Amino acid sequence: MRKLLTLAFRCQISLLLMGCLFLPVQITAAPVAVESALLSDLVASGELPPVSERIPEVPLVVDLAAKGRVPGVQGGTLRTMVARSKDIRQMVVFGYSRLMIYDNDYSLAPDILSSIDVEEERKFTLRLRAGHRWSDGHLFTSADFRYWWDDVANDPDLSPSGPPQFMRVNGLLPAVTYPDKYTVVYEWARPNPYFLPLLAQARPPFIFRPRHYLEQFHKAYADMEELEQEISKQKVRSWNSLHNKLDNMYKFNNPELPTLQPWMSSPDSSKNRRVFVRNPYYHRIDSNGTQLPYIDKVEMSIVGGGLIAAKSNAGEADLQARGLDFNDVSILKKGELDGGNYRVLLWSNGSASQMAIYPNLNFVDPVWRAVLRDVRFRRALSMGIDRRMINRALYFGLGVEGGMSCLSASPLHSEKNQSAWSQFDIDHANRLLDDMGLVERQGDGIRLLPDGRPLRLVIETAGERQEVENALQITADTWRDLGIEMVMRPLDRDILRMHVNSGVSMASVWFGWDNGIPTANTSPEYLAPTHQEFFAWPMWGQYYQTGGKAGEAPDLKEAQQLLLYAEHWVEAGTEDERAQIWQHMLDIHADQLYGIGIVAETPQPIVVSKRLKNVPEEALWAWQPGAHFGVHRPDEFYFSNDESL
Repeated sequence: MRKLLTLAFRCQISLLLMGCLFLPVQITAAPVAVESALLSDLVASGELPPVSERIPEVPLVVDLAAKGRVPGVQGGTLRTMVARSKDIRQMVVFGYSRLMIYDNDYSLAPDILSSIDVEEERKFTLRLRAGHRWSDGHLFTSADFRYWWDDVANDPDLSPSGPPQFMRVNGLLPAVTYPDKYTVVYEWARPNPYFLPLLAQARPPFIFRPRHYLEQFHKAYADMEELEQEISKQKVRSWNSLHNKLDNMYKFNNPELPTLQPWMSSPDSSKNRRVFVRNPYYHRIDSNGTQLPYIDKVEMSIVGGGLIAAKSNAGEADLQARGLDFNDVSILKKGELDGGNYRVLLWSNGSASQMAIYPNLNFVDPVWRAVLRDVRFRRALSMGIDRRMINRALYFGLGVEGGMSCLSASPLHSEKNQSAWSQFDIDHANRLLDDMGLVERQGDGIRLLPDGRPLRLVIETAGERQEVENALQITADTWRDLGIEMVMRPLDRDILRMHVNSGVSMASVWFGWDNGIPTANTSPEYLAPTHQEFFAWPMWGQYYQTGGKAGEAPDLKEAQQLLLYAEHWVEAGTEDERAQIWQHMLDIHADQLYGIGIVAETPQPIVVSKRLKNVPEEALWAWQPGAHFGVHRPDEFYFSNDESL
């Protein structure tokens, strides 16, 4: 698998040429479109136009042969599971319909866009597909981009802080123009190499909106009497609250909101079972003219997280990865060998660490904050973790032990950084704590803080992964030899985020960096305090994201250096310069241990129905880049009609 991933990332193209044209990934002439059996009755009755009128004038024709896949057949219902009702947003992740996408070799390519011109990394001309329509049949045009920019991002009622930070370069916004119905131009004064990768993210910014739907809830366009009635009906306080409630393209919780994704919400859904049906206006077809997605419906059951492995073992999922950990492999494999109707694949994990401990440098307690900000404390924590024991106990020794850094498949990988401060050395760790002045202990050997309180480190988790709890239990024993009492506190994921972001969480556990396999041309922004989602510095991230209107300014030298390096990367003129900047930033992280990695490159189990085809045997399971299943194109998966399987 490692060889496969190395090859994929060596194939990445540079996104940062001084001028380039991204051409559509499609053949020259589209084949004759074939009607879906599911929709044929609606077409016959006149409720839907024929497929030739539903797809764009130039659809995206996928090249299945280039991926070693075969054309499929339409039909079937794919079953999958999530642990929470809000996780229906995974349909947007897995659907992976984006303005730009990562292709099968992890190079960027147009998807919703027909093509894009890039000039000097400053000016981006986006060209839409003529005739592309929203899921309700309305045309998708530059007016949908204008609506978001003028009436959402720049409306003080909907966006009090103004346009989002990702649209700013050195604080400056782009000039946005709309030359015609199918063209949008963004032009910044300085280079913006972040822009295109941003559009291809697992959670994209959605710089467009279905104007025809949302303007009925906007005070600038709606009939005020009707708007007031809708405000009362929806039980919200104001028109902007109503608009924000209904404008959730990522959350996917408003069935009335038109979409460009391969599947859309169905009225057949219930509280514990959400059904998504094929989008009749989807823009991709195969080389035979068959409109994608092949699968007609996706049935997403909402079950307790602890039941997902058992239900997968019982054959209740056709495609499942979320909710499955490596420790589920044995029971899943046993079910497969005992005649189960599924296969168990092991994909490579793209996170920089399977789990990492994040001391919160913005913790509200001033005494604890000073301790957590002392790098000697973080180094002692890291050296007090027996990674070999955790790797053997939880992953049969298949993981890579070490701190959080780039994975071995990345050209930026460094053995030195991965091993920095990660050797198990209780004596050295104790000396570091002594050097801090934490020498006083209570009767049971637990050290005392400068104000006399016991050194009781509370680590909060999302309570969703048994492997995290097992690893922390092992770590609690070895940390006790350092005079540190560790208390594990499982929380709901949303409550955990709230605790971290508000500074009331002392430390937390989460995955490592989403993208553990970057290249020099990958944005290093996530290594700098630019986002509150990095649990070590939520308030520094808030400060950056809000332009100083919330949070706290970074006040540690190394964090300030990371911000400067991130700015210098944008201005760098060559790939070598960008690689050097990456190395400086990675060195700081290895030395400062903002996130304490434990083990990486552990396999991710994937349960796949034996009838489900075009699912890769070996692949990368990563949130960024690739949107988990998204980059592997679930709209190209199909069910075989072979009853013998």
